[in-house]
Amino acid sequence: MKEDKKGGSENYIYLFRHGKTDFNTKKIFTGWMDSKLTKEGIKNAKEISKKLKNKKIDVAIYSHLSRSKDTLKYVLNFHPECKTLICDDRIIERSYGELEGMNHKKFIKTSGKILFKLGEYNFNGMNKKEYENFLGEKEYEAIHRGWEISAKDGESFLDVEKRVGEFICWIKEYIKKNNVNIVISAHGNSIRVFRKIWESKKIEEATKWFIPYDKVYTYLVN
Repeated sequence: MKEDKKGGSENYIYLFRHGKTDFNTKKIFTGWMDSKLTKEGIKNAKEISKKLKNKKIDVAIYSHLSRSKDTLKYVLNFHPECKTLICDDRIIERSYGELEGMNHKKFIKTSGKILFKLGEYNFNGMNKKEYENFLGEKEYEAIHRGWEISAKDGESFLDVEKRVGEFICWIKEYIKKNNVNIVISAHGNSIRVFRKIWESKKIEEATKWFIPYDKVYTYLVN
């Protein structure tokens, strides 16, 4: 939907992912760990800032993680009118618990016995090492995109959905009460859940999305 150029009563949410980080590049479970923007990530942030340069922004929301705050800084360089900054960890990345800091490939090689048992699948000619790697990939897939499955001490998407759902209810009321436009510097999985709820999408669709580092999702609140 096109933005109201006449400055009427319509308000907008501009939602974007932080720029690419070192852990993103190395395919490491990041979660609530801090990982700095790479040169590419800074480029992503600048691209976001260009896309939002001519928008009116009254309020900015971010998580306490540096990648969220640092990406937002580039956006706000063009918006001296934005005087209200809010840190709200309801839009923080999904926690991966004990997996945080682990490389995806290492996880696949060392896992496969937590969620799946040897014997649940046929070997189909695979030797034991190949079979265990197969189970590791299945476990990675289940934790990475399974909606109700979480790593130990981590969050499932269902857990994230609860806090993001609360955030959405709050932000709708906040915008209506204050008549403001808001930018949200969020994270890949919190955006995934935000989109699912706001756009009324199914789990099967939401789990297949890739959330780009340089895209702005625009939502009308009226």
